[in-house]
Amino acid sequence: MLEAIESQLKDLLKKAGVTGEVEFSKPPKSDMGDVAFVCFGLGKNPKEEAEKLAKVLKIDRLELIDEVKAFGPYVNFFFNAGELACLTLEEASKKEYGSNNSGKDKKVLIEYPSQNTHKEFHIGHFRNVCIGNPLVQFYRKSGYKVIPINYVNDFGRHVVKALWYIQKFDKKPKGNKQKWLGEIYAEASKHIEENKEEVTPELDELQTKLEAREPETMKLFEETKSWSVGGFKNLMDELDVEHDSIIYESEVKDRGQEIVDELLEKNIAEVGERGAIIIDLEKYNLGIAVLRKSTGGGLYHTSDLALAEKKFKKYKVEESINITGTEQNHYFKQLFKILELNGFKHKMTHIGYGLVNLPSGKMSSRAGNVILYEDLRDEVFASLKKETAERHADWSEEKINKTVHTLTMAVLKFTMQKHESNKIITFDMEEAMSFDGYSAPYILYATARINSLLRKGGKAKKINTALLKEAEEKKLLMLLGEYGEVVEKALENYNPSTVARYCFELAQAFNDFYNKHSILNVEDKDLVSIRLALSGAVGQVITDSLGLLTIETVEEM
Repeated sequence: MLEAIESQLKDLLKKAGVTGEVEFSKPPKSDMGDVAFVCFGLGKNPKEEAEKLAKVLKIDRLELIDEVKAFGPYVNFFFNAGELACLTLEEASKKEYGSNNSGKDKKVLIEYPSQNTHKEFHIGHFRNVCIGNPLVQFYRKSGYKVIPINYVNDFGRHVVKALWYIQKFDKKPKGNKQKWLGEIYAEASKHIEENKEEVTPELDELQTKLEAREPETMKLFEETKSWSVGGFKNLMDELDVEHDSIIYESEVKDRGQEIVDELLEKNIAEVGERGAIIIDLEKYNLGIAVLRKSTGGGLYHTSDLALAEKKFKKYKVEESINITGTEQNHYFKQLFKILELNGFKHKMTHIGYGLVNLPSGKMSSRAGNVILYEDLRDEVFASLKKETAERHADWSEEKINKTVHTLTMAVLKFTMQKHESNKIITFDMEEAMSFDGYSAPYILYATARINSLLRKGGKAKKINTALLKEAEEKKLLMLLGEYGEVVEKALENYNPSTVARYCFELAQAFNDFYNKHSILNVEDKDLVSIRLALSGAVGQVITDSLGLLTIETVEEM
């Protein structure tokens, strides 16, 4: 919406004699206007040029403009709130508001969360989902055809460790098989670390059997894999993840070995000193990439080379996006360079995210002290349920549980999404559940408040936008007008925190408006109607923007 207004202002400035590129900025204070144009480059003295231009624009201006003032080298425009409301409110109430068609007839593939079988789903995996889900929504809102897939590592060394430990010590599953398998992996890692020299040959032998599809090994592999897959399916449903397809490493490993052979034939790869197949990427400052072990076993690169090929051959996409922890940044630089050297010309993007800590410190599934998503979820749920039950003694158990589940998902997701992806997060539970500050409950409480106002006030019958004159009303209108640009910026930077920040700022501005001005209890019923219409538009846009983060709102709190 603001882009359309700025386009009109550009035409106005050009008509006044401004040449060259025109860019606008936001003044540092609201009493300095709504949009500013800097006059650098218009003459030797930008301040004088700003004063001259302001005088010209005061005479020939749009109905939307109340006032034009020069502030130093800037020409600042003050919008009329009523005219701004005419442009904004009707558009903001539409379901497609904030959408664009930049991705028309284009396809993009997003791979996430790429968890491993034979391990449990920890909060690092959860953060991956909290980036992948919004990216899918950003692309869809921008007109793209999106293909979300999950690439599951079911054939790596971690699987070998778990299978070896089960066979070696004749371990039998107990209780929740997925959780038991994760515990077995942690035990196996600890035991192997303490007896590395002794057990490594046995692990190598088992990996060879696995990659050769030896029947007895495959029987145990398939059985244990099914335990992980079943549990992950339930979690993906809970987290609103919809995958078009799931690709397992075991499906691409053999083709990966063929590609390694092709790279050898092309002299892109070579045999290293100890017999492993490597690619020397030193001249690109990327070190040495190992594609195949000296034992013949494959590595991550082996499979990922085949996966990249499969993505573009099967899905015919313009871009493939991978989301992993930042510790894999170097790995993906190597992978993309190897693909490039092999003549691969498709666009691939890697988004790295930082670790998730609790106040106790860094998590590590190998050490057995992993912070599980389900454990964190249950703890947040229990705390929110206690607080909600105390506030709403009249609510049924079913209503409490339903509301608290929605709140729990919002708290967990928003806390991950409000930070830039590459930043390390320390998950502070008290802060995440607070009704004050930059949190999900604060935003959801604003939407619940709006719902209450609309229930009491009913649907606005007559709207007179000229009655919107207060600074707080105008600020809300300006923020509503920014929604489309927020979506574009979030997609451009692959950054869910852009939308999270916008949700918070809009909720904050509404609460400021609500605390300073009566909405229902004013004598002028036309003013009641227009303020209800404004509140409804705010609620609609907050709900829609939270939806991009796959966060639902609640009717009341």
